[in-house]
Amino acid sequence: MGNKLSGKDLIKLGFPKNNAINIALGQINRYRKREKKESILTEAKQVLLHPEKFKGDGTWGKVAEGLVNPVQVKFNQLKTTRAPFSIFGENEIDEQAKFQLYDALKLPISVKGALMPDAHSGYGLPIGGVLAADNAVIPYGVGVDIGCRMSLSIFDLPASFFKGKDHQLPAILKDNTKFGMSETHKIKADHEVFYKDEFKTIPVVKQLLDKAYKQLGSSGGGNHFVEFGIVKLDNPLPEWKLEAKEYVAVLSHSGSRGLGANIAKHYTYLASKQCPLPKNVQHLAWLDLNTHDGQEYWMAMNLAGEYAKACHEDIHRRLAKALGKRIAVTIENHHNFAWKEMVDGKECIVHRKGATPAAKGQLGIIPGSMTAPGFIVMGKGNEDSLQSASHGAGRLFSRAKCKATFTQSQIKKVLADNDVTLIGGNIDEAPMAYKNIHTVMNLQTELVDVLGTFTPKIVRMDR
Repeated sequence: MGNKLSGKDLIKLGFPKNNAINIALGQINRYRKREKKESILTEAKQVLLHPEKFKGDGTWGKVAEGLVNPVQVKFNQLKTTRAPFSIFGENEIDEQAKFQLYDALKLPISVKGALMPDAHSGYGLPIGGVLAADNAVIPYGVGVDIGCRMSLSIFDLPASFFKGKDHQLPAILKDNTKFGMSETHKIKADHEVFYKDEFKTIPVVKQLLDKAYKQLGSSGGGNHFVEFGIVKLDNPLPEWKLEAKEYVAVLSHSGSRGLGANIAKHYTYLASKQCPLPKNVQHLAWLDLNTHDGQEYWMAMNLAGEYAKACHEDIHRRLAKALGKRIAVTIENHHNFAWKEMVDGKECIVHRKGATPAAKGQLGIIPGSMTAPGFIVMGKGNEDSLQSASHGAGRLFSRAKCKATFTQSQIKKVLADNDVTLIGGNIDEAPMAYKNIHTVMNLQTELVDVLGTFTPKIVRMDR
């Protein structure tokens, strides 16, 4: 008897000669291959005898499902008609983004969709796309950067605080923020998120705990940023205890780092295997929420969202400490995520890929660009937009087009004209790469009310 476990060993135990064996071998090889064959076979025997006891178990849950209620893999054709949808700011949106939404609306699971005025084409769902699905979650409908979000901290400090701090504030940003693949904080912080059960019970997540711990309080590359700026409150809420005037604020934009990216990659692969689709929509493969993998992704996605929130908390904590000031108000929201929400009287999974949740009374922040204001908003709960709004201004030029069109000296001039200091940042994030945020906001007056603005002054991005 060799030490490597084989299908024959499982058949000897009494496993049926079907896909349950392949599932078991796949799970064991992936997560338990360093363990003794005898102990694994002892566990496998228990799974065979009492599969219901192992429902939800990290390694064996999927095997138990294969024994009791196997996932049916069938090729899914698109429907010939689209689910109902609304487009906001149709004239501002490229045709490819619209066609991506139209394709998504023909999925058998689609209930309703919407496109925000900052929309542009992406992988699977377009950026700025919102899709309600029936008891199914699309990993690429959430996006690779799960829980990518905005966080705004307002300090009870007047805007005049910026005067004479041209060196001090950029230095605080440089010293207290980390960006990209390799930068992490020397002094690590702990956080309650690391003690959540999902880090112990979901094998693929368990393997990512060290990476998540190291990357806490850091931001990714691309369009992720941390900024000092000025908040102008036009309609402050009474509970903020702040007058209608200008304050110092910090705005950050980033997501769940390597944790979210690896979760997305793993479950997208599983979805593509369980849900074969025509080539043009294969990125929209979904996981049924009644399956082991669907439930596991849902838990992992929510964990990645909590981790992204924890990263922003750490960034803002470090900056507040460096300033020696307490945060008066925090406004924050995800814009790459899926939620269980009621849509036309039925519970659905609402995917927002680059869209801000805008339920009635819900606060959010919609950024412009490094030389354009962001907006503090309150949702109006518009059902046509699936209670959503744009997540920013949206791109006018792709990253490749930016590199071919703009120069560093052009960017420097625009920054100087707007009195903005930039640390890091690449040509593909040029302020000119984005649509006019004022146009976008004018196209969604029926989706959100504006409470105030944030104007960037000192911007830190990845190099």
